Amino acid sequence: LRFHTGEEKNDDGFAKALASLGDVFINDAFGAAHRAHASTVGITKYIKDAAAGALLKKEIEYLEGAVANPVRPFAAILGGAKVSGKIGVIENLGKKVDKVIIGGGMAFTFLKAKGMEIGNSLCEMDMLDFARGIEDHALSRGVKFYLPVDCVVAASREVGAETKIVPVQEIPKGWYALDIGPASVKLFNEAVQNAKTILWNGPMGVFEIDAYARGTLAMAHAIADAYALTIVGGGETALAVHRAGVSENMSFISTGGGAALELLEGKTLPGLAALPDRQN
Repeated sequence: LRFHTGEEKNDDGFAKALASLGDVFINDAFGAAHRAHASTVGITKYIKDAAAGALLKKEIEYLEGAVANPVRPFAAILGGAKVSGKIGVIENLGKKVDKVIIGGGMAFTFLKAKGMEIGNSLCEMDMLDFARGIEDHALSRGVKFYLPVDCVVAASREVGAETKIVPVQEIPKGWYALDIGPASVKLFNEAVQNAKTILWNGPMGVFEIDAYARGTLAMAHAIADAYALTIVGGGETALAVHRAGVSENMSFISTGGGAALELLEGKTLPGLAALPDRQN
């Protein structure tokens, strides 16, 4: 549909043409629910009946309902490369969780904010104040805040580069931290074992490369083994869970990327807001 110029513009004429093809519109495309397109929003103005499909309802049940009213303790595990890509998620979940676990590349912005030497590891210098503020706010609310205590570092980003495991306080200058280490895995594992609701969004390292996948795969197994409602959000995280072979052990794996993030940020998704049953 995006090949048609009217789709992304949410063009009334195109939306009306789509609506003329049927009497009932069922939106089951959660992955596109954050886009105000003709096939997700405009069509609802011209078709007789519109409603959410089973998948869409399930996504809302878990990503909105379970997060808004979690069974506690509620633990959020956030990874991925950049803090800036998850500002809204961090801020929104920070008000609701009992535990926050930070891994992936974004962890090193938090560690840098604490004054640590992080070598050539990924760091967003313009996010240091934000990182400090988030941790301070969490701790002031009594939220337990976890950062890696060790990591796998490499002399370069090249596949096959020399690697070693070091405490986060001892990352060598010029080296790159590309995965969490075994002590961090143990710490994070212990942190989630008494949780009753676990939300995981973002890998713990550069898991596409085998040498830096152990942390992410270990967390997948730890979450799968927890006696809790387990929610996996984000394409990379879903891929990691499949790769670890524990998909069947998770309560719910979201099909959305950007849509899941926006819902976790507390935003209203246009594709949902357009449905009559969401307007009452």
